[in-house]
Amino acid sequence: MEKMKTELFDYYLPEELIAQKPLENRQESRLMVIHRETGKLEHKKFYQITEYFDEGDLLVINNTRVIPARLIGKKTTGAKVEFLLLNFLGGNRWRTLVKPGGKLKVGNVVVFSGNDEKLEAKIVEHEKDGTRIVEFSNSGEDLWKTIERIGNIPLPPYIKSKIDDPERYQTVYAKEKGSVAAPTAGLHFTDELLQKLRDKGVKIAEITLHVGLGTFRPIKSSNVEEHDIHGEWFYVPRKTVRLIKDTKLWNKKVFAVGTTVVRTLETIARMKEAEEYSGWTELYIYPPFEFKIVDAMITNFHLPRSSLLVLVSAFAGRELILKAYKEAVKERYRFFSFGDATLIL
Repeated sequence: MEKMKTELFDYYLPEELIAQKPLENRQESRLMVIHRETGKLEHKKFYQITEYFDEGDLLVINNTRVIPARLIGKKTTGAKVEFLLLNFLGGNRWRTLVKPGGKLKVGNVVVFSGNDEKLEAKIVEHEKDGTRIVEFSNSGEDLWKTIERIGNIPLPPYIKSKIDDPERYQTVYAKEKGSVAAPTAGLHFTDELLQKLRDKGVKIAEITLHVGLGTFRPIKSSNVEEHDIHGEWFYVPRKTVRLIKDTKLWNKKVFAVGTTVVRTLETIARMKEAEEYSGWTELYIYPPFEFKIVDAMITNFHLPRSSLLVLVSAFAGRELILKAYKEAVKERYRFFSFGDATLIL
C-alpha cells in the first residue's frame, strides 16, 4: 500500500490566529461542530455543547496536572542551564531534556535555586534520543514540593506571552501531577458546565495520561507512517472501565475530551481485558484506523503536519478536517492551546 505523504496534512494558518492568552471565561470559547456523516459544520459557543449529549452518554476526561517542569539553573562553572522534566522515574530520578545539550556530560552537577530553595541535580545517563537521566538531591514528596516552588510552567513554543494566572493552563479537574503540557481540550470546561451535563444524566469518568513533549513535535518524516511517536504513561481506573462497558452495553456514546483520552481509550481497547489498566502507550493513530471505544471527540485545532492533526483526520476523514480548518481560518477561530474547540460527532 502506498504511504501517505506528510504534506497532505498541511494547511494555511495566519499567525495572528494563534491564541496567545486564554479567554476570561473558559466556556465562552467558540465551538465548531463537525458532523462526520453529513459533512455539516456548525458554529456554536462551547457552553452549548450540552445540546449534543443524551442521557446515559459518557464524558471521559483526563485529570492530569501540568507540573512546573521548566527549571533554570547553573553548572558549577556558572554556565546557565535549562531543564525540562519529562518523565518521573521514581525516587529522585527524572528523564529530562537539557539545554544546551552538548555541554552537559555524565557526572556534571547543576544547581537550581529560587524562593529560598536550593536543589542539585547530577547527570547519570545520556540517552540515545538526547535526553538525560538525572538524579536530584531531594526525593519523594520533598522533591515534588521543591520543584513546585522553584519551577515554571512550560508553555508551548508558539505562545510568546506569559500568562498572568498559571491555573488557566490547568483544567478545572486537574489533580494527578505529571504532565509537561495541558490536555487543552479540557480547558474549556467549567465546574458549572460539568454540573449541567450531570443534571442531564451524562456520566463523567476520569483517566490519567501524562502529556509528554512529543505533543508539540511536528512530523518530520516525509511519510506519515514513518513518524516516531512518543510514549506517554496512562492509568484507567476500575470505575472508568465499568462505565465504558455499561455505556457500550446500553448503546450510548462515549465522548473523549482530547486526543490524550482518545489515545488512552483506544490503547486499552487493544489490550487484554482487565478490571483496570496502566502502562505506557505508544499508540500512533493515523488513517485508516478502527476506533473501538470513542464515538465522539472534543478537541482543539491542531498544528499543521502534527500527529494530532493526523489523529483527528483518522477519526473524521482528512478532507472533512481540512475543510473544517479552512472554514475556521475564514471565520477567524482561535487556534492551538488557548484557542477554540471542535466537537466531532
